[in-house]
Amino acid sequence: MGINSKILKILIAVDKNRVRYLQPFVKELSKYNIESKIIDDLEIYDNSLFSKKILRWFNTPSKFNQIINDYLPDFIFTERTSHFSSLVLKTNIPLIIFIRGNMWIESEIAKKTIHTSIAKKIELDFKNRITEKCFKNKSTIILPICNYLTEIIKNRYPKKNIKTFYQGIEVDFWKPLSSKNNLIHPCVGLLQGAHIWGKAQEMLTLEKVLKEFPKITFYWAGDGPYAEKILSVLKKYPNFKWLGNLDYPNKVKEYLDEIDIYALISGMDMSPHTVLEASMMEKPVIATNVGGIPELIKNGKTGFLVEKGNHEQIIEKILFLLENPEIAGKMGIAGKEFVEENFSWEKIAKEFLKSLQQESIKL
Repeated sequence: MGINSKILKILIAVDKNRVRYLQPFVKELSKYNIESKIIDDLEIYDNSLFSKKILRWFNTPSKFNQIINDYLPDFIFTERTSHFSSLVLKTNIPLIIFIRGNMWIESEIAKKTIHTSIAKKIELDFKNRITEKCFKNKSTIILPICNYLTEIIKNRYPKKNIKTFYQGIEVDFWKPLSSKNNLIHPCVGLLQGAHIWGKAQEMLTLEKVLKEFPKITFYWAGDGPYAEKILSVLKKYPNFKWLGNLDYPNKVKEYLDEIDIYALISGMDMSPHTVLEASMMEKPVIATNVGGIPELIKNGKTGFLVEKGNHEQIIEKILFLLENPEIAGKMGIAGKEFVEENFSWEKIAKEFLKSLQQESIKL
């Protein structure tokens, strides 16, 4: 891929928790004369409740204009369309949108579960209208997080430039450790949030699994609005342990290093990064066969896919892996090799550059 002497500048505006995560991506882009600046997409607002909840929908904060005028980006790359992207609508700067989930389905689920008030429903509808404008009228490139989501977005916006943009991983950081002395073995580890009921409710499938394996400890690292609904069912079993949120990335790395099997039991998902992280830590993965998850696992080689709601398959695969540690170990190594080959930030950055080139932009 050719390198042009002109430096291309991209402003990346994301959730503050994602700033550190995207630093390796920025580092890779710099190899191709692309300068990137990452900011918290809410830092353009002041700290007052009124500003964050009301005025930000209607006013263009002076800090936004200051950032744009000082940095003069050629592109703006965003993940969330409800705030920062809505301000980009008022500029002539090309917008690249990275989308991590099916926000339309998630919005409808939220209206029926956690956001049932009229005010919240109105807010969600308003966000959706802004999202529609960003996608349909402003976006230069739309980057869904997996092929499964790409097909959904293509059906909604068939005339737009849409390319899959997988989440990358720092292959030099996610390596097995030597000390292991915190968990009870044998064990199965889960690492997933409880923010969307359509995803989280699948964890209730574990109740029958817990009954089947009283001597296997199941750990859940994660939290969210629906955590109590999950815990009200599962925490009554002595072999189920809830760890809450773990500090990322170091404590997550230690946790994934020590578990025997990683399980992702989700009712809907796109491209959960935890699958990549667990694979890099050489753990065999058992995951629900939904959404984009099959794109992250080579079934039977790096782990196993199980059908949604099928506790018997989960039991079968756990038993197989624990009774065949040599095979489980080979699966873990194969998973690491698969992730290194397909999801390194180096590879993701190169694919991103191809998307820019297809827009007739010469780097």
